[in-house]
Amino acid sequence: MKAGVIAVQGDVSEHADAIRRAGDRRDESTTVVEIRKSGIVPECDVVLVPGGESTTISKHLHREGIAEEIRAHVAAEKPVLATCAGLIVLSRDAKDDRVDPLGVIDVTVDRNAFGRQRDSFEAAIDVEGLDEPFHAVFIRAPAIDDVGKGVEVLARWDDRPVCVRDGPVVGSSFHPELTDDPRIHDLAFAPEREVEA
Repeated sequence: MKAGVIAVQGDVSEHADAIRRAGDRRDESTTVVEIRKSGIVPECDVVLVPGGESTTISKHLHREGIAEEIRAHVAAEKPVLATCAGLIVLSRDAKDDRVDPLGVIDVTVDRNAFGRQRDSFEAAIDVEGLDEPFHAVFIRAPAIDDVGKGVEVLARWDDRPVCVRDGPVVGSSFHPELTDDPRIHDLAFAPEREVEA
């Protein structure tokens, strides 16, 4: 399996490690490549869009021609995992004119809904498809305000959706790459089965 990590900002190496661990759990060899320019996404089986500053990520994806490649990747039913700012960038509506969202997750997102950096927190959350709670790390986390009809809510915190699936795309408000637990990465690419701890 070839996994591509958008390498503009965020936890690029942590996502790379997590997707390798998820591959190991499935006895699948995983090659990870960093994506900074167009032409790489079409070669990838899976794409990961980390956190960071959503305005910067959005501008880079459009400027480099990566945005349309991600849309084509999703249209081909190939999986994507988007976390924190990645969720904002892939949403239908980021409620911020500085972000030009890709519209591949039919949700509206409220940036920094759970507070600023000093309001970061961790919590054990129940995630649909996981057999035990997941230790989620929320850092300047967005919340999902509105969910389209075809979107499956996988997890909630404080009665707000924080992890969703829209076709081949999984988006989370939290940072699964900041734990040693690869189950969210595994779940993103194995939707047909329950993922064991």
